[in-house]
Amino acid sequence: MSGDVRVLVVDDEPRIARAHAEYVGRVTGFAVAGIAGTADGALREARAAQRRGEPIDLVLADVGLPDRSGLELAADLAELSPRPDVIVITSARDIATVRGAMARGAILYLIKPFTFAAFADRLERYRGFRSALAGGDVGQREVDAAFAALRDAPSAPAAPKGMAPSTLEAVTGALRHADGPLGAADVAAQTGVSRVTAWRYLERLANDRLCERITEYGGRGRPEVRYRWL
Repeated sequence: MSGDVRVLVVDDEPRIARAHAEYVGRVTGFAVAGIAGTADGALREARAAQRRGEPIDLVLADVGLPDRSGLELAADLAELSPRPDVIVITSARDIATVRGAMARGAILYLIKPFTFAAFADRLERYRGFRSALAGGDVGQREVDAAFAALRDAPSAPAAPKGMAPSTLEAVTGALRHADGPLGAADVAAQTGVSRVTAWRYLERLANDRLCERITEYGGRGRPEVRYRWL
């Protein structure tokens, strides 16, 4: 972990937290330093890391935490020195939430659902931001370069090529709110797309490790593959 960007993952859904932690581990130069399920737990983790002399560099904070908003957590982290940077992760798309995140110190905003490519893109932007501000004193040129790295880095699309963001969101929503695994036919019925289209989106989500494939055997015929959100 030495030399890596130390990341604290904060999400109250254990499966999602583990998925985000796995994503972090797939991006070179980043390492998971801890996982927390509440804002208070995240603040304790960050304080403990600071006392150990291993401060958290980056916090991936979900907005909908059970004790306090992830936006409040972003503001609370300002008490630490050095202060961790924050990327807010949320399904909220309203301007008030976005502005609130920025006002409380979040440097980037990642909207669910997202692919690994979109996630990795945000971490790469953050890497560029850190690199531009590395060293001691900085001037206007370095500051401008740092914010340009956040704003102008090549962006991976939230929906892969050939996939509509609205359909991706609908398929993801069906999985996230299901009581159990769903097959392509189930998702097609809920979203209004064809079974083949539902299968294509489900396979993409599985390849990006946002959901898992479950093969069910029983009766005659071919086994059925069902999908469960992680």
